[in-house]
Amino acid sequence: MDVRAFIDESAPGFFGELMEWLAIPSISADPGHRADVRASAQWLVTHLRQAGFPEAEIWETGEDGSGLPAVFAHWPAADPAAPVVLVYGHHDVQPVEPLEEWDSPPFVPVQRDGQLLGRGASDDKGQVLFHALAARASAAAGAGAPPVTLKLLIEGEEESGSVNFPALLTSRRARLACDVIVISDTTMWAQDVPSMCTGMRGLAEAEIDLRGPERDLHSGSFGGAVPNPLHVLADLLAGLHDREGRITVPGFYDKVEPVSAAEREMFARLPFDEQAWLADAGHSRAAVGEAGFSTLERIWARPTAEVNGMWGGHTGPGGKTIIPRAAHAKVTFRLVADQDPADVGEAFREYVRARTPDGLEAVVTVQAGVRPCHSPITSPAVLAGRRAMERAFGREVLFTKEGGSGPEADLAEILEAPLVFIAVGLDSDQIHAPNESIDTSLLLRGAEASAYLWEELAAADLG
Repeated sequence: MDVRAFIDESAPGFFGELMEWLAIPSISADPGHRADVRASAQWLVTHLRQAGFPEAEIWETGEDGSGLPAVFAHWPAADPAAPVVLVYGHHDVQPVEPLEEWDSPPFVPVQRDGQLLGRGASDDKGQVLFHALAARASAAAGAGAPPVTLKLLIEGEEESGSVNFPALLTSRRARLACDVIVISDTTMWAQDVPSMCTGMRGLAEAEIDLRGPERDLHSGSFGGAVPNPLHVLADLLAGLHDREGRITVPGFYDKVEPVSAAEREMFARLPFDEQAWLADAGHSRAAVGEAGFSTLERIWARPTAEVNGMWGGHTGPGGKTIIPRAAHAKVTFRLVADQDPADVGEAFREYVRARTPDGLEAVVTVQAGVRPCHSPITSPAVLAGRRAMERAFGREVLFTKEGGSGPEADLAEILEAPLVFIAVGLDSDQIHAPNESIDTSLLLRGAEASAYLWEELAAADLG
């Protein structure tokens, strides 16, 4: 039986099993659901063993097992010289509030009008499980085993920051050794415009605290004669960008990888409707940003600086004529290859220090960041992925990037392997929101693309 026939024949059982898994409320951010996250991991271990993986086990995380469990599985190829492919995903899910906005209970999955509704349907249980179906289809179409050695690493803390994930990768590096890493925690452009993600932006976060006098001062007695923390904060925040929309933090662009001509051409071919995009962006009235770049290039391939919040002084009803004693702001930077969050955080500290006048104390607190990741569209692994997607969808596959952040950079760096993004989620899936869903036909095409990917990688020269 060929791959597509096997997958289509197996579809009813596949969706029944997925709905069983989706019923487990594995919300990693809620301590009250720790037992559910563990139950989700155990369900997946049992399922993978039944699917044919000779090895499937729970991996504890954190010191003394204080973290939430990941799942590891291994299915060796018949040929010991075959490439080794690691599939990464996560089995934890986002919280579900506000519950009143769900059309049906989030952990009572239902199929309706070609959609499978339930928390985790798209992000990420559905897109994890299609790889197990692909492995079965590949084995059925071949010699009883996939043409590549398959390893799965399915995390249990992605939706709560992957706090223990780098340590897990480091401690288990030998077991996880691979030639290619496959990610299925992203989206494609549209149901009729299949695409592959080739990169995700990173993140640096900082909070600024500006302190002046020991107490609020009467503005009639002291205004114009002592520095006002809110004035200074407004100035340094406004100064983060020049008139061309470029970020003014010293050295900010030193490691930024330029958008290649091939990427710009591919982005331009996507059927992007800017007015519809603005409507989706809270009915924003205009697209703005760094001069010389399109909207898609700005949100996918260029770094940003955003003021997320600022406060200080009197914010209650009525007037209060004071010089406030302090002012505060939260700032984030979205990063692109090859920027490092630690470098950006230190540069931002220097930026604030240089713009803080005598008489004020500035404290910049930088949070642990997330590094960006990037897969060149000319790499053998990405080209193999594109061929696999085109075989499954029967049409040209384009390239995109994503503005969000995840643990992909840690995977690529610690395991020293290239990334390939094979995913079938859509922006309309409402991940992280009420009524999350996924198109059932796309899940089956995802399984098909995954099975073809093993064939393409087995035949590719991965260098």
